[in-house]
Amino acid sequence: MDFLYVKALHIIFVVTWFAGLFYIVRLFMYHVEAEKKPEPAKEILQTQYKLMSKRLWYIITWPSAILASFFAFWMLYKNPIYLEMPWMHIKLTFVLALYVYHGLCHKIYKQLQNDVIKYTAFKLRIINEAPTIILFAVVFLVTLKSAINWIWGVVGIILFGVILMLGIRLYKKIREKRSWEKAEREVLESDDKKE
Repeated sequence: MDFLYVKALHIIFVVTWFAGLFYIVRLFMYHVEAEKKPEPAKEILQTQYKLMSKRLWYIITWPSAILASFFAFWMLYKNPIYLEMPWMHIKLTFVLALYVYHGLCHKIYKQLQNDVIKYTAFKLRIINEAPTIILFAVVFLVTLKSAINWIWGVVGIILFGVILMLGIRLYKKIREKRSWEKAEREVLESDDKKE
């Protein structure tokens, strides 16, 4: 198979892998937030989130991770000169970090499937930003192909991470101020009264 076809397949599965990683943690947040709901809403929501998580994790995220890696190794086999380039070493370090993140998500997935909640929704929001930082780093490294400029890239990534964390805190304050949970309870209560 032509190198560019392999590269295209690699990129496609990287995109679907990231999509799965972004969405799985969002489902974890919803699952954790459902813990505070009254019955039967709590049980219904958590059952649905377990099912959605299972499908996403085993039908999209894991296969995408495996196929992205398969096509990456195939690209390196077809073009081993990449392994001599400093930017590739840094990229592979970020990819290793992504695998560690994937492993953490798998651990959280297993815990939630067994009704073990060890993380708050706020902590999950922070955890959810890790793949964003990795994605920015890898895209810039692959596009610029420069190990020298990666230092500025890392500074930019750190600043981006700080901005994300401040954004999360601001979102939390806005959410608490507007009391989304209270508005949600009111909607649920009005639905109950209609029945």
